[in-house]
Amino acid sequence: MKTFILASLFAGAMALPAAADYTIIAPANPGGGWDQTARAMQTVMQEEGISPSAQVQNVPGAGGTIGLAQFASQNRGNPDALIVGGYVMVGAILTNNSPVTLQDVTPIARLTGEYEAIVVPAASPIESIEDLIEQLKADPGSVSWAGGSAGGADHIAVGLIAKATEVDPTTINYIAYSGGGEALAAILGNQVTAGISSLGEFEAQIEAGTLRLLATSAPEPIEGADAPTLKEAGLDVVLENWRMVAAAPDLTDEQKAKVSADIEAMVTSDSWQKQLSDKGWADTYLAGEEFDAQLESDTTATDAVLRDIGLIK
Repeated sequence: MKTFILASLFAGAMALPAAADYTIIAPANPGGGWDQTARAMQTVMQEEGISPSAQVQNVPGAGGTIGLAQFASQNRGNPDALIVGGYVMVGAILTNNSPVTLQDVTPIARLTGEYEAIVVPAASPIESIEDLIEQLKADPGSVSWAGGSAGGADHIAVGLIAKATEVDPTTINYIAYSGGGEALAAILGNQVTAGISSLGEFEAQIEAGTLRLLATSAPEPIEGADAPTLKEAGLDVVLENWRMVAAAPDLTDEQKAKVSADIEAMVTSDSWQKQLSDKGWADTYLAGEEFDAQLESDTTATDAVLRDIGLIK
């Protein structure tokens, strides 16, 4: 009888799905939004027992398209590989004419959303968004902008700001960095006039008083952000930078379902909600066919915007 019970328990344990040993690719240098998202996922997956040994790898370059291409080619059929991406990657794929796109992987879900923030060093003579707009109108090339990769949300936002101020978007002096840490160092080092990125990436420096927040790209004022929106400053610009997670190509239906269930377990956990609260990220979780449709729609819209502001022909 004891032998039968032990055998039954062993068989039952073997029937339980094993926790995945995920490797999460952050296709950018440490310090930026994708890296922060990947490491937040790692923390929550470990805390919740979804992936006790989750690892993060940084593969920077070309707005995430280098990491995307490597991920797609090296992980075909691998259910334990994930990559973080988002709106920035959609633009970078178009701008770089990347041969590998999000259609070459398995999109799982949109995770978070965040509005853009325009900042200057605390010692800058630019005191307000109106001051920055005035200088931009007078001499577009004299305003250097530090932001993320070419064609990404930051670059698009600057192009839209230029267009809204009746400045030729092709004359903007935009300096692209592959990681948020590098862009932040340039801004704090007074190497550029202004910086633009997701609000959460600047929050600590704004609170510490080393950066001055001029405006956000939100449709309405953001609680806790002591700055107007671009719309309040008279510019018809609203932009949300969203982030997503994708799995490897060529997964079986069962493998995709398992990954999707793990991501849903992650985003519905208290640990994930705490990460969102601590980082000031909006919960924009969207999965399945609805996310597929949103991704297709955003890709089409981004292509139109990039053509409109001259970033692609």
